[in-house]
Amino acid sequence: MSENNFVDYVKIFCQSGNGGAGSAHLRREKFVPKGGPDGGDGGRGGHIILKGNSHMWTLLHLKYKRHIKAGHGESGGKQCSFGASGEDKIIEVPLGTVVRDSETGEFITEITHDGETRVLFQGGRGGLGNTHFKSATNQTPRYAQPGEPGIEGWVIMELKVLADVGLVGFPNAGKSTLLAAVSAAKPKIADYAFTTLTPNLGIVSYRDRQSFVMADIPGIIEGAHQGKGLGLRFLRHIERNSMLLFLVPADAKDYRAEYNILLNELEKFNPELLDKERFLAISKADMLDEELMKEISSMLKDIPHLFFSSVTGLNIIQLKDRIWSVLNKV
Repeated sequence: MSENNFVDYVKIFCQSGNGGAGSAHLRREKFVPKGGPDGGDGGRGGHIILKGNSHMWTLLHLKYKRHIKAGHGESGGKQCSFGASGEDKIIEVPLGTVVRDSETGEFITEITHDGETRVLFQGGRGGLGNTHFKSATNQTPRYAQPGEPGIEGWVIMELKVLADVGLVGFPNAGKSTLLAAVSAAKPKIADYAFTTLTPNLGIVSYRDRQSFVMADIPGIIEGAHQGKGLGLRFLRHIERNSMLLFLVPADAKDYRAEYNILLNELEKFNPELLDKERFLAISKADMLDEELMKEISSMLKDIPHLFFSSVTGLNIIQLKDRIWSVLNKV
């Protein structure tokens, strides 16, 4: 998907429908001059409903449709006939969409499953017709309830990519190259920082026709939790990954230092991210000989790690095995 078409943040105005008014009609027929009340209830206003769609990957369809309004309920009629309900407005969103109040930032709801629905704003209730107000002392009530107004407001929708494995690393750590090597995804690859500006997803095939989803997320830099680089746009996507695969390139000056910086940024953004399963992979290992690998491994004894090369295919199968064992705790 083109980077210009990936939208993971929108602000939209939603308005549910007003309820229809109840009817104050009195029955009047040729031989029934005083038939009493027969006014029906008004219909409810239309809801604003969110629905998860697993075939959608972006909020692009909402970028240029900033106002979404549901239909109003119709008024009740004679002979106790009910007014029709207003048309519901269904907003389809990709899985991982979080909705917040635009003014307070308060969490409203989220969609995580295909076909899952959530009523974002309820339509107003229809008013009661005059038949509900008939009594022994008031047998011909000439009044009915008006319908309730709908609810309106601005909301923010944020997309947090759902994936089994999230690739975490500095710019140019080899994340996009790895995703392209193990899946059919075609992320942009170039020899400069921040080549990846939006998350890319790829389905990685594994043994016995099994698979898992890997997400190539824009590179992190020191201070990302404060918004530096791609900052918060990048970090929120990590929250939905089952496992974090840290990538440090073989030409890094200090492997442990880079790993600790990445951990520190995640912790400052959301300490709960450190509770996720994680694993360190040294990319571009075709630049290293066996002696250097042993020397690096001796410095990373307390950190589970593996050397691999997306270019030569070195240890790619072993990397998939390690990821699978972590995801399934084999």
